[in-house]
Amino acid sequence: MSVRLDHVTAGYGGPPVVLDVDLTVATGALTSIVGPSGCGKTTLVRTVAGFLRPTSGTIFIGDREVSGPTTFVPPERRRVGIVPQEGALFPHLDVAGNIGFGIPRGGMPDGTSSDARVEEMLALVGLSGRGAAAPHELSGGQQQRVALARALAPRPDVLLLDEPFSALDAGLRAELRAEVREVLRSVGTTTILVTHDQEEALSISDQVALMIAGQIVQRGTPQDLYANPRSLVAARFLGDLVEIPATQVSAGIARTPLGDIPVSSTDTTTGVVLIRPENLRRASAHETPLIAGTITSIDYHGHDSLLRVETDAGIPVHVRQAGAPDAALGDRISLVMNEKGMVLPIRD
Repeated sequence: MSVRLDHVTAGYGGPPVVLDVDLTVATGALTSIVGPSGCGKTTLVRTVAGFLRPTSGTIFIGDREVSGPTTFVPPERRRVGIVPQEGALFPHLDVAGNIGFGIPRGGMPDGTSSDARVEEMLALVGLSGRGAAAPHELSGGQQQRVALARALAPRPDVLLLDEPFSALDAGLRAELRAEVREVLRSVGTTTILVTHDQEEALSISDQVALMIAGQIVQRGTPQDLYANPRSLVAARFLGDLVEIPATQVSAGIARTPLGDIPVSSTDTTTGVVLIRPENLRRASAHETPLIAGTITSIDYHGHDSLLRVETDAGIPVHVRQAGAPDAALGDRISLVMNEKGMVLPIRD
């Protein structure tokens, strides 16, 4: 089922933590709410779960109003599943007991027995045969799979994932989130993921909602948010940037201390030219360089490298290359752009 929040404001008795939020999550889609720690992400999903009543606004799950000025459906009647940080499995129950905890005592409404549903969920998350295991006998990733199976077992209309991968190491986190995305696609459950990790949000979501200081400042597809941020704060949060001041922008050209740079904007304005590091590359012999400078640092990450280049104008820029760098510290380097830059006014 879809989820819709209309002008939702919520807090804990003091100043609002969430302020006038509008958000729609389509049926069967995965929406990530991403933002820095303390921005209100978890508070917002607590209102969807029913753990916190908004001070104003309405929340719908499907066509049913679950929270509003005169309506409040308690959490246990909202058909919402939750996967918290670190799984929060019951240590005194085995894996099967954890998964079966939320299944109705008499089995599923379609007649499926509790035991059969548990086995079905174990297979879904790749843990067939581990029902008798204790939670402490499982790895961190396996425990999170059990937590996911427990949340999905009663067939909720909506699933809430609150930083579910944050306690895992980087390699396992990437592997598990891909597995979880496949599981969610297979069951078609509408999902809201809370995360502070922009890479996580961009990699698995159908929609990303960027939250800053209690407000959704931009929402859209991952590709749209990354390529077309509406503000500097959004652009900076969603990925590395090269920022170059522009004194004039006209007819798709920005005048900057580094020279004229082609940009997607045609408005005459001052502001800042934004270039993602992966959109800069070394100029080939037959290309006219756009930027020239000296490499002052190299961060090698295995899958890519980030080069810091001190330009001749004294403005540093960063260049991302796939794999190992093709230059060394102190080398002179000439750069061109793969795509036009973005221009935003300096107002935040």
